[in-house]
Amino acid sequence: MQDRVYIILVNWNGWRDTIECLETVFRLTGVNYTVVVCDNASTDGSVANICRWATGELAAECRNSYLADLSSPPVSKPLKHVVIDRRMSSSAPPSETCLILVQIDANLGFAAANNIGIRIALAQPEAAYIWLLNNDTVVRPNALSALIDRTKHDSNVGLCGSTLLFYDRPEYIQACGGARYNPWTSRGGHIAAGQEASSLPSAELVEKKLRYIVGASILASRAFVEVVGLMNENYFLYCEEVDWATRAKGRFSLAYAPKSVVYHKVGASIGSAARSLYQSEMADFWGTRNRVAFTREHHWYALPTVYCFVLASAALRFLHGRAKNGVAVMLGAFRRTIPQRWDVAGRPLG
Repeated sequence: MQDRVYIILVNWNGWRDTIECLETVFRLTGVNYTVVVCDNASTDGSVANICRWATGELAAECRNSYLADLSSPPVSKPLKHVVIDRRMSSSAPPSETCLILVQIDANLGFAAANNIGIRIALAQPEAAYIWLLNNDTVVRPNALSALIDRTKHDSNVGLCGSTLLFYDRPEYIQACGGARYNPWTSRGGHIAAGQEASSLPSAELVEKKLRYIVGASILASRAFVEVVGLMNENYFLYCEEVDWATRAKGRFSLAYAPKSVVYHKVGASIGSAARSLYQSEMADFWGTRNRVAFTREHHWYALPTVYCFVLASAALRFLHGRAKNGVAVMLGAFRRTIPQRWDVAGRPLG
């Protein structure tokens, strides 16, 4: 039985991005794979529209002509696909199914939705790797095979990252594989961020600096997931990847595959901006809440300095006339539980 990779995308009201991503994913070469799209209770008709794309009734759109060759002409349709709900996720889909759409009855967050896809993968004996890929990305045809090649090179590698380039500025790097991490501020710094893509740092140099793999593209080995466990669903959104890597410290290493190129739109679903001062309220709330939660769990000694940086972030937002964002930061700083009620924009209520 040949090894298979399960590619997991989480969709939340972002079917246009998702089908553009899928057009590029179904051009991947050199690897056997199955794609699982976990839909977090979208209200924009996402599942129906993704099905229409899979049958050839709906075309993917590309807003950057430089990257049009990655999604055009369209892959051959129809694609064999199946729609299931999360209660059926433990059942094996037909072996010839290349696309599994999972309808989730509530917005469970990024980690929990990915975990549903991971459970589907782990139920299949041939699943050797799991690739968590953001739905607001497009990929080069060898993006997955390059990740597999790097991971197979060293049996101790548990997680491997890609070269992430900005979708709207593909000549610049968002991150090489992952990021550094400063526990005293609870902030990460993407490796080589903002540098020109024509001058990538060496994999060896990047891997010396890696503390976690950026969540837009994470290849995980089956062994890693079976030993370390699933993503921590307490985070809901943000910090899942740094928590995953931290829990694996001393048991698995992190790696970077320079030839695995992924173009990322950066925060298309929930409004997380490259300049954090201008993020959405939702991004500010969850980013702050989880910085504090992660610190409390793994670096409790740094809580005083992390709170100081959080308060400074809130003050900056108030000073720049972004009072709602300042309030979101303050709410996140002192929220331990996951809110159960949301407004239409995805902001926590109560």
